[in-house]
Amino acid sequence: MTTTIPIFPLNTVLYPGGMLPLRIFENRYLEMTRDCLRDTTPFGVCRIKEGVEVGKPALPEAVGCTAIIADWEMPHLGVFLLKARGEQRFRIRNHTAQSSGLLRAEIELLEDVPGSANEESLALCRGVLEQIVSRLGTEYFFPPLAYDDPRWVSYRLAEVLPLALEEKQSLLETRDDHERLTRLYGFLKSSS
Repeated sequence: MTTTIPIFPLNTVLYPGGMLPLRIFENRYLEMTRDCLRDTTPFGVCRIKEGVEVGKPALPEAVGCTAIIADWEMPHLGVFLLKARGEQRFRIRNHTAQSSGLLRAEIELLEDVPGSANEESLALCRGVLEQIVSRLGTEYFFPPLAYDDPRWVSYRLAEVLPLALEEKQSLLETRDDHERLTRLYGFLKSSS
């Protein structure tokens, strides 16, 4: 099943369950924000493949994550401060740029494949994540903190570790929780 949503290309990767603070000031994204708030609909966040965040439309990666606006404020006219929550991975079937420069894409939602987590991988990844969360603070993560869920641990660790954007994108495209956790475990082992 496909649906059409606006796309927000950024120099970041958003994962399901992740928190994304945004400062919206360009007209195309102000209108997108207004529409998403009014209709309680998601928008898509995709890492930029080619181009830049501001100005003419950037070319997005094919796989991104839907986002809903969890909290917002308008400190002054023409600026929205948003806290968006990552919801579900998707693949872009095709996209077009509107006259405003806003990209709209026909997307297919992607399901994750639950994998049996290796206990050693999960234990190390969970331990590192617990240390990072205790240093950063829980306000940077949507509750509940699900340290026993391999998918939650792998997505949270992927967003906070100092990985190259290409690697973060590759982890987003990885459908299998076990594989994602195993790759993160390998990164942690090679960094220690």
